[in-house]
Amino acid sequence: MNDVSAPSVKGLIDSTINVLEVRELSVHFAGRGRWRHRREVKAVDGVSFDIAQGEILALVGESGCGKSTIALSVMRLLVPTSGRIISGGEDLATLRGRALRRARRRIQMIFQDPFGSLNQRQSVYDTVVEPLIIHQLGATSQERRSMVMDALDLAHLRPPERLAEAYPHELSGGQRQRVAIASAMVMRPELVIADEPVSMLDVSARAGILRLMMDLRDRLGTSYLFITHDLAVAWMVADRIAVVYLGRIVEIGPATQIVDEPAHPYTRALLSVSSGEDIGADGAVTDVLPGETPSAANVPPGCRFHPRCPLFVQLGEPAICRSEDPALRIVLARRSSAYDRPPGVHQSACHFANEESS
Repeated sequence: MNDVSAPSVKGLIDSTINVLEVRELSVHFAGRGRWRHRREVKAVDGVSFDIAQGEILALVGESGCGKSTIALSVMRLLVPTSGRIISGGEDLATLRGRALRRARRRIQMIFQDPFGSLNQRQSVYDTVVEPLIIHQLGATSQERRSMVMDALDLAHLRPPERLAEAYPHELSGGQRQRVAIASAMVMRPELVIADEPVSMLDVSARAGILRLMMDLRDRLGTSYLFITHDLAVAWMVADRIAVVYLGRIVEIGPATQIVDEPAHPYTRALLSVSSGEDIGADGAVTDVLPGETPSAANVPPGCRFHPRCPLFVQLGEPAICRSEDPALRIVLARRSSAYDRPPGVHQSACHFANEESS
């Protein structure tokens, strides 16, 4: 059995090796209505990012901002409209059939709902062994059983021999999510996509799942794309954070810099309500920002955040915010400090990011 208390590899992120490179990813859907009046829904609109070996990148934003669509596209459960998704030297956006199935061995996904993501008629063993059978891993049934027991032990489902015979209705929510984690880790993937993995769990179970995921990263060097609406949770687990608004990344950088020195007004709004009274269960910022997030079928011109932006109002509604869509630009540090997270470029898609950070 693997021992997750073994010496940690934390901090040994290899920034020279990317397990995932996403370039100008767009996912557009046909809108509702008569065809002449139908507006295209731009769920994801030109997103780019990398994830290094052993790194945890968190995507943060309100419900409906596009972060889960990004995750499903990386898994190729959604077909991108355009862009590239590079893993293992292959563009997943172009793969089909067996080639796509082979590529999926490297990337596994943990879903939000620990109750709905498991087959209620399958035992824990059958659930965890299924990916091995699908991908034809393990030469014999005994070898596959050993791999399943190893994965259950890694997920702290102990004793694994007893838990393997249990069914989902016999388990707590936290245990069910650990089964989902074991089912992903049995493949020893390079990258795990975790889509809101703790949002439906109680507080004590959340803490245990977050510790487990970080322990597995430290022990096995697994990379994560971690999806959450809670900036506080992202800061706890991530090396870098990318803030998503209306299908675009509006700020990205080392987690400590994003939290200590947020350069985008939307990030500051998320931070001000993170884990507080003004943020809904789906991440909606209810009292801090005016209005609601515009429809992805009707994206505002210029900066897509300007209709809700307090800085836009404070600066007298500059014309550039209405007319020019800001690109990500490097944010100048406000102070010299030694961050305890891996270094990285801090960027913000705000016309006034450096004026704000000066």
